[in-house]
Amino acid sequence: MGDTNKKQDLLNSTMGLGDHLEELRSRLILALLGLVICAVIGFFFGKKIIAFIEGPYISAMGTEARLITLAPADGFVSYVKIALMTGLIISSPWVFYQLWMFIAAGLYPSEKRYVYLAAPFSAALFVVGAFFFILVVAPITLNFLVKFNEKMLGVNSSFTFQRYISFVTHLMLVFGIAFQTPVAIFFLNRTGLVSLKALSKSRKYVLLAIFVVAALATPPDVVSQVTLALPLYLLFEFGILISYIAGRRKTSQNN
Repeated sequence: MGDTNKKQDLLNSTMGLGDHLEELRSRLILALLGLVICAVIGFFFGKKIIAFIEGPYISAMGTEARLITLAPADGFVSYVKIALMTGLIISSPWVFYQLWMFIAAGLYPSEKRYVYLAAPFSAALFVVGAFFFILVVAPITLNFLVKFNEKMLGVNSSFTFQRYISFVTHLMLVFGIAFQTPVAIFFLNRTGLVSLKALSKSRKYVLLAIFVVAALATPPDVVSQVTLALPLYLLFEFGILISYIAGRRKTSQNN
């Protein structure tokens, strides 16, 4: 009976290269359409969003501090970046749904149920990761860097609007993507691509890889690197934990 189901799954999941490319094209168009619509919404609320993301800067520099622009187009370009990042956060459920539906197109029917679990969690974790940076990591990092400049170098800090917005939007995106770790691990384990035993044995290599990724993805300061690496490793362990719990639950149901 099991062999019959696997054969049926194989027949039902057969897609040619052309079908996969067409599926990818259609999913990308739908995802981008949702992103653009939400970015337009973000564009109209840009002033309030700027006031929110300036919070870590004001915390580090003082209430009288103001960001400056050095070129005529800096403000507009940065405003567009803010609108796009806002649009990505708002549309993340739709964008991740399209991404996971593309992945589901190449899976066996018995594996697709994990996609329906992964899609909403991916969106939620992306939003949590982005807000974790702006609310927790950014204030710590900026305070450290500003105080280092003052105490160790004896220089005053002055940031441009463009560089600050690039710093914030870039790292919001990095943290949002990094927070996908438990979903990726759960999906890889439940579809049989990686075993729990292999994941457990790879801890020391994963830890090293995480610090390398954190060093490449963040500014060259220890605070930013640690504040990304530590949650990333905890999320890796959380991914192993939920995979273990799901495996135990499935075993008990089968018995």
